[in-house]
Amino acid sequence: MSDWWKMACVYQIYPRSFMDSDGDGIGDIQGIIQKLDYLKTLGIDIIWLSPIYDSPNDDNGYDIRNYYKIMQEFGTMEDFNYLLNEIHKRGLKLMMDLVVNHTSDEHEWFQKYEDFYYWREKPNNWKSVFSGPAWEYDEERRQYYLHIFSKKQPDLNWENPKLRQSVYEMMRWWLDKGVDGFRMDVINFISKDPALPDGPDGDGSPYFMNGPRIHEFLREMNQEVLSNYDCITVGEMPGASPEDAKTYTNPENRELNMIFTFEHMDLDGGPNGKWDLKKLNLVDLKENLEKWQHALHQVGWNSLYWNNHDQPRIVSRFGDDGDYRVESAKMLATCLHMMQGTPYIYQGEEIGMTNVAFKSLEKYQDIETLNMYKEKIAEGWSHDQIMKAIHTKGRDNARTPMQWSNEENGGFTTGDPWIDVNPNYEKINANEALQDSNSIFYYYQSLIDLRKRYNIITKGDFKLIHREHPDVFAYERSSEGEKLVVYCNFSENVHTFALPDGEILIHNYDQLESCEQLNLRPWEAVVFYQT
Repeated sequence: MSDWWKMACVYQIYPRSFMDSDGDGIGDIQGIIQKLDYLKTLGIDIIWLSPIYDSPNDDNGYDIRNYYKIMQEFGTMEDFNYLLNEIHKRGLKLMMDLVVNHTSDEHEWFQKYEDFYYWREKPNNWKSVFSGPAWEYDEERRQYYLHIFSKKQPDLNWENPKLRQSVYEMMRWWLDKGVDGFRMDVINFISKDPALPDGPDGDGSPYFMNGPRIHEFLREMNQEVLSNYDCITVGEMPGASPEDAKTYTNPENRELNMIFTFEHMDLDGGPNGKWDLKKLNLVDLKENLEKWQHALHQVGWNSLYWNNHDQPRIVSRFGDDGDYRVESAKMLATCLHMMQGTPYIYQGEEIGMTNVAFKSLEKYQDIETLNMYKEKIAEGWSHDQIMKAIHTKGRDNARTPMQWSNEENGGFTTGDPWIDVNPNYEKINANEALQDSNSIFYYYQSLIDLRKRYNIITKGDFKLIHREHPDVFAYERSSEGEKLVVYCNFSENVHTFALPDGEILIHNYDQLESCEQLNLRPWEAVVFYQT
C-alpha cells in the first residue's frame, strides 16, 4: 500500500451548506456535482464529505438512521453513485464520514438489538457533551440508555462482537462501492470502561476517551476491513495526546493513517471551556504545534487544519477579518501548509469566509449552541454575554451557506436557505475570488501545488525559531540539504529580522519591503527556499 495521502490535500464539504441544486434551501449531491470543476481548479486531491446518510437530523446528520441509505433531502443512491464516478473521473478521491460511536435512536438496531447499546437500571453521573445528563430513561424498557451526545444519539456497545461485525460489514460495503477512505467521528470514544464508574463532577471522559480496548478495536477494524483496501483514514480524537497519536498512527501498529487533535483549537478557551473566551497566546500555539510536529516525525503522521464544521472561521478567530482579511487568511494558510502533515481545507476557507454575528438567537440552528444558551442563562450569564460567545465560537459560524456569487443568498440557493447566509456574501464570494489573480483562492492553489513539487514539505523535520516572540510564528524545515524558512506575522505590528538567504517560494504581499532586512508588515507571510 502506498502512502499517497501524505502528499494529498483534503477539502471538506458540509453538504447541507455547500450548494443547493433544487431550490429547497438545503445543499445536496447534485449541487456538489455542479461544483466539482471548481474543486479541481483549486487543486485538492480528496473530498471529505460530512454525513449524507439517512438521518432524522437531530445533530445535522451525525445521528444516522440507516448507513446504507442517502438522506432524502440530499438525493438518492443513484445521485451518490454518479457523484463518486464524477469525482474519480477528475482524478480525485472521496472520503466518507464514518459515525460509529453512536447511531440515531431511530436506527433499526436500537429497536431490535438491545445488546448493541448501553442500558442500565441506574445511571451513573456522566454529563452529555451537549449539556444535561448522558443518560435518558426509556419508558418502554424501564431502563436508561447512554448517550454521550444528544439523547437521540445512543452510544453503541463495542464490547459486543456482533455489533463490531455489523460495522465492519457496512464499511466494506462502502469501500467496495469505490469510496477511498473514512474520516471517523469521535472514534476514540468507542471503548468504554465496562464498569461505567461515576466521573469527577460528572465528567465521564476518563472512562470513554482513549478507553481500555480502543487499540484492540482499531487493530481489529484494520485487519478485518482497512488493510484490504488502499484507503485513507483519519480519526477524530478529542483528548488524544501526541503520545496517544504515536500509537494510533504508527504504521507498524496497523490502526489509522492520522488523527485530528483538538489541542491547538482549545488554546483560546479559558479554564471553563470553549465558551469562556480568551485571547490566543501565540507562544502557546507555536509550542503546541511544535510538540505535534516533533512527536510524529518519522513515527506517525499529522493532519493539519484550522477549520471544520465544528470550528469557527479561522480568519475571524486567529486572523483579522476586517482590514487585513485577505492578508491574514493567506498568512494562516501559509503557516499551516508549510508544516509536515496532510492539510485540510474547509469549504469557504479558500475564499476567506468569516464568522457571522446573527443578532437573534432564533437565527441559530446548532443543538450545542441552543443547549448552551439555556444552560448559561440558568447559570446567570447575560444574554449579551452569551451572544458574544456564540458569535465567537458557535459551530454555526462554519455552517452558513457557501458564498458562490454576489447574487441573492450568495448563489447558494434560489429558495430560503436552511440557515441564513452571511450578509458579507456580496463582497466575499467564489466568483469574485476566481476573477482576482491575487485572491485567497489562488494563494491556496499555489500552496497545494508547492506541496506536490517540493518533497521537503512532506519529509522535512521541523525547528521552531524565535520561540518567545509574541507576534511572529517562524520555523525551519530541513531535509537532505534543502531548507525552508517560514515567517508568519500574527499581528498588525511591524517586526524586523535578519533577512534569510534563498529564493522566495511564496509570499502574501507583492514583494519584500526591503532587500537589506526582513521587515514583516501586518499579517505578512513569506517562505524562503535554500539549497
